[in-house]
Amino acid sequence: MLDETLRAMLVCPEDRGPLLLVGDEMLYNPRLRKGYRIDDGIPVLLIDEAVAVTDDAEHQRLLDRAES
Repeated sequence: MLDETLRAMLVCPEDRGPLLLVGDEMLYNPRLRKGYRIDDGIPVLLIDEAVAVTDDAEHQRLLDRAES
């Protein structure tokens, strides 16, 4: 789990907006529908490695699982 202090400082590298934490697996930007993986507790916030979420059902699933 990401430390709360660290989580509060993290923003999307593309639009500089807040990210949602989805379990221990991903930080998600619902505005751009992009997910950033978390490897061994370390967020990988590289635009080139972001995963695009194009499916509406997957987008909703991530929103439902996210911690605000």
